Amino acid sequence: MSDVERIETRLDTEATVSIVVPCYNEEEVIGTFHQRLVSEISRISDVSFDILFVDDGSSDETLSALEAIEATDGRAKVYSLSRNFGHQAALTAGLSVATGNAVICMDADLQHPPSLIGRMIESWKAGCDIVWAVRKDTEGVSFVKTGSSRLFYRLINAISDTPIIPGAADFYLLGQAPLQALRSMPERHRFLRGMISWIGFRQEFIDYTAQSRNAGTSKYTYRKMIDLALDAVFSFSPRPIRLISKAGVVVAALGGAYLLYVIAMLFLSPRVVPGWASMVGVVCVLGGFQLIATGIIGEYLARVFEEAKGRPLYIFKRKPEPEERHTS
Repeated sequence: MSDVERIETRLDTEATVSIVVPCYNEEEVIGTFHQRLVSEISRISDVSFDILFVDDGSSDETLSALEAIEATDGRAKVYSLSRNFGHQAALTAGLSVATGNAVICMDADLQHPPSLIGRMIESWKAGCDIVWAVRKDTEGVSFVKTGSSRLFYRLINAISDTPIIPGAADFYLLGQAPLQALRSMPERHRFLRGMISWIGFRQEFIDYTAQSRNAGTSKYTYRKMIDLALDAVFSFSPRPIRLISKAGVVVAALGGAYLLYVIAMLFLSPRVVPGWASMVGVVCVLGGFQLIATGIIGEYLARVFEEAKGRPLYIFKRKPEPEERHTS
């Protein structure tokens, strides 16, 4: 189907859009988020929405709050995972059950403003397959977190063949073509914004400033951020291993040059004092380099091991009843 035909189809028939919202321990904010979301989508008259909440094994009363929302809003459907599988897995679970002509992914903490949904849908109706909301700034975020985020994007874009727009987090609209392409990618260690960039299609970007959290605390700890960064690096680029090979060549060349220097000194200087300090230094440097190289190779092998087991990325413990699943 050509771009013109896709646009005409969107305009001739009422569009349906699924909104996927992963939730983890968001009982303090989920009610406010739902109210603001409904307020925004109610202003869009030519689109039917369904809201797919995915509870990622919350340990508080998030699931109960979501069930209360589902009982009062026919557009809301609640899915719950059997444990905490992680943000990327929860998003993937929501994408797997979405039935709309387009899907919007966003977080429930209100740092992804629902007010952008109308603009995202306008771009999609105009023929854009993927619409990104790009965060240019975040209110109340520490310098350390801002700096680490910028460093991460510089690193991933330096070593990866897939460019990733800084600030383009997991707040985006996917049309049917990119959604089906994304569903066909089965890898376990997922970095969705990188995967979406990789599949291509026509993309547009909407800038925004993220507000501070309305309630609760961020669930993205530094450990989770590091894990996500490692998934991004090792899932999208073989360059770390190639850099090890190149570094090995450099280290071997330096070692050979040092050996020639030692041999030359044996002939040129009759009184050569054994260099125990330099020997220990060389051994430590080489030993450290070997451990780093082994660790990087191990990261790749660990991911191969996880993929080879073929376990599901997530497990549902709760789904809406079939007769409840409708779009209104």
